[in-house]
Amino acid sequence: MDLYEKIRTLPTQPGVYLYKNASGEVIYVGKAKNLRSRVRSYLLAASQANAKTGQLMHEAVDLDYILVANEHEALALENNLIKQRKPRFNILLRDDKTYPYVKLTLGDRYPKVFVTRRVRKDGAAYYGPYFPGSLAYRVVDLIHRCFRIPSCKVDLERYHPRACLEYYIHRCLGPCVEGFITPEDYALAVRDAQMFLEGRHHELEGVLNERMMTAAAEERFEAAARLRDQITTVHLIEEKQRVATVELGDDADVFGYHYEDGALAVNLFHMRAGKIVDRREFFWEELEPLMEAPTADDTDSDEPGDGPEARKNFDAGLFFSALLKQIYIDQQYVPRSILVPVNFADRETLAALLSERTGHRIELAVPQRGEKRSLVDLASQNAKQSYTQRFRVLKPSREAIAQSLADALMLAEPPRRIECFDISHIQGAETVASLVVWEDGAMNKQAYRKYKIKTVSGVDDFASMNEVLTRRYSRLKEEKKEMPSLVLIDGGLGQLHAAAEALEAIGLATQPLASIAKREEVIYVYGNEDEPVVLDRRSPVLHLVQLIRDESHRFAIGYHRQRRSMRDRDSQLLEIPGVGAQTRQRLLTHFGSLRDVQQATAESLAAVVPRKTAEAIWRHFHESESMQK
Repeated sequence: MDLYEKIRTLPTQPGVYLYKNASGEVIYVGKAKNLRSRVRSYLLAASQANAKTGQLMHEAVDLDYILVANEHEALALENNLIKQRKPRFNILLRDDKTYPYVKLTLGDRYPKVFVTRRVRKDGAAYYGPYFPGSLAYRVVDLIHRCFRIPSCKVDLERYHPRACLEYYIHRCLGPCVEGFITPEDYALAVRDAQMFLEGRHHELEGVLNERMMTAAAEERFEAAARLRDQITTVHLIEEKQRVATVELGDDADVFGYHYEDGALAVNLFHMRAGKIVDRREFFWEELEPLMEAPTADDTDSDEPGDGPEARKNFDAGLFFSALLKQIYIDQQYVPRSILVPVNFADRETLAALLSERTGHRIELAVPQRGEKRSLVDLASQNAKQSYTQRFRVLKPSREAIAQSLADALMLAEPPRRIECFDISHIQGAETVASLVVWEDGAMNKQAYRKYKIKTVSGVDDFASMNEVLTRRYSRLKEEKKEMPSLVLIDGGLGQLHAAAEALEAIGLATQPLASIAKREEVIYVYGNEDEPVVLDRRSPVLHLVQLIRDESHRFAIGYHRQRRSMRDRDSQLLEIPGVGAQTRQRLLTHFGSLRDVQQATAESLAAVVPRKTAEAIWRHFHESESMQK
């Protein structure tokens, strides 16, 4: 059955749904309390010209789903699938940073202490997470110096003939060598380290003080001096250390954001024991999946690219719903309070799931007034500053790169718009071309275009390039639209000259034109081909040209795969008398691929189509096989 029939027959239970494109790639993952109701809403949203949903439904050709017991399971499964598949229409958290823990391997004969970012059920004790991350390393270093518990990889289940340097510089008790320390004394040191990590500083100070007095009375002055130093260290740490533990009732994570011109900055404040102990920054430069309702359309090409050129609005609730799931669902530690600037649909469901997983109540709040709202506003102010630093302070350097590019390619002025073309095919089949646009310092995906080569047969990249540029710039000239600052060709001298011939034929001989060769990574400027531009491989100008070229290649390959998939789906079946589009679709849906249809018996085919048609299909493939033999 086709996609729309499949949607109409979905069950009404909770679950997760996965939209796939023609290549079988998962492009969107969502969850629902009622699968049929939720997925059917996409048909309505697409018909109402929602930009995200319209583009999704345009690309989707298949749908899978997984049933679960309840909405909590759906939320968790959705998060796992998004992280595994990384669908392009979902919001993806690129910064998957986790904060470290201190691990004490209590199950070992002689326990060690490590810094780790993964908590396992292995009998060890874990302390943290630590904010900022460097604090965990400082704590472990302190344990080495103060309690002399090692972090080495030496096997302590057996004794060794000699100790390493750590023992001789007094950062290890030397449990690896028999006679250096007794198991009982080592266990005392481990217990001291435990009390230190658990924050029982007052108790630890009392124990150490008692031992120091005993050692002094027994005239073991070196041991007494070491214990004195430990007491001093613990006393200082008691004033300064900021370690998060689940017992603290005023632990909170506070979110703020600033969105402008298609770019987003998010700040996350980690508050522990009432103090801001760390801050994280997240950035997104392109948020097409979150954009809503275009207000204008652009039909300036044979086929549209990644989307219409339009002004769109940012859905902050949808964004934070996706972000919080990816940050917290798989985390070992979640603070008791999470403060966000906007409400979203499944906020209560997510809070309930996190509470269930952590074993204590999680408050996921949208404060409107008071001290908590002030914290959210503070995070948002910092997010605005982060936005300025990331997206505005960089503008002078972008202008400098554009000026350097103009100097390198001998352009009259720094380029404002660069259009880049690439040709894609496999042995001349389904030849297509792509046009990508760099404009005002960034890739303008709304201006991308796809072209199917119409007048060239076989393998002829030069003729294909000539056709595409003729079509593109004849149209711009007829409509009296502004020409780009630079036309860039993905290829060598042959492609460059083919492009130049096309531009000259339509009266655009003065249009700035260049190409970049794939292997040599040199740039040929038309009119000065004898002196190719060779840039340093670390040059930001070369990086910019490579970025535009690589994006053109990616876009061309994607369109070629789409065309090839459409060709395969149409396949030979339509050549058979009695097989039309609906019959072809039933066969491909039932058998899965053209190859499986070819290998099917007449009886198997008759289970899907009428007997006469099934025999015609079987004869078509098997008679052609015997003729080839």
